[in-house]
Amino acid sequence: MIVLRTAAEGSAIALEPIPKAAANTLGQALAAIDPWARYPIGSEVLTAYLGCKEGSAPRYLIRVDRTVAGAIGIRENWMRGPYLQFLGLLPQYQRDGIGRLVLAWFEGTARERGDGNLWVAASDFNTAAVRFYERHGFVRAALLDDLISDGKCEVLLRKKLGGKK
Repeated sequence: MIVLRTAAEGSAIALEPIPKAAANTLGQALAAIDPWARYPIGSEVLTAYLGCKEGSAPRYLIRVDRTVAGAIGIRENWMRGPYLQFLGLLPQYQRDGIGRLVLAWFEGTARERGDGNLWVAASDFNTAAVRFYERHGFVRAALLDDLISDGKCEVLLRKKLGGKK
């Protein structure tokens, strides 16, 4: 378990490997909200992704005070740094600073390894997500048309860390 904040500092926030039951619950809940609801990505696909175990692509359950709040998925060693493949929070946990804490952990881990970049992509219609990453130092690097679905565009964002790699 990775502790991002203890109960003494406010709500306890932790990351842990995703149990199968939680992958199913989250897959169903997240499939019903944007951006996933706008794509032909059903709960089965999200559940399979969240429940998959890959050595270089860990997925973590985000817990707030021991309650399931969301998930994060990372692709390590992507282009001189990790790629934030997935960050999903249930609506009741959005805009509470949880995403900021998770992103700070993601960046801190990359800096400790000496990575040179952080990467993330967000759907262009998901303006709140794009603004969130930009507020945290990410810069638009490319537009990827028709990547996930025809007629939709993804915004690839990069944060240079100045690492050793």
